[in-house]
Amino acid sequence: MVAWEYALLVRRYQGQGRNFHVSFVWYGPDGSRKDITAFGDTAIAHLNRAGREGWELVAAAEDVNNVQGSTEVHRYHLKRPLN
Repeated sequence: MVAWEYALLVRRYQGQGRNFHVSFVWYGPDGSRKDITAFGDTAIAHLNRAGREGWELVAAAEDVNNVQGSTEVHRYHLKRPLN
């Protein structure tokens, strides 16, 4: 039987008009939380980096709130075999 570990990548876009901020946070399988925004400016860059570390994308979800500007939260759920 294969045992898995799970992680979560969260992309948050907050903006109003031409002012916006995008951030990425990694929630590791050990419960850690790390701001990884500096490692790339797109979700694809972060997912490719995670893929090189053995992580597989298993689900994605999006929350959008467009009242008083824009807020988008994208959640990428990942897994990899536990060694």
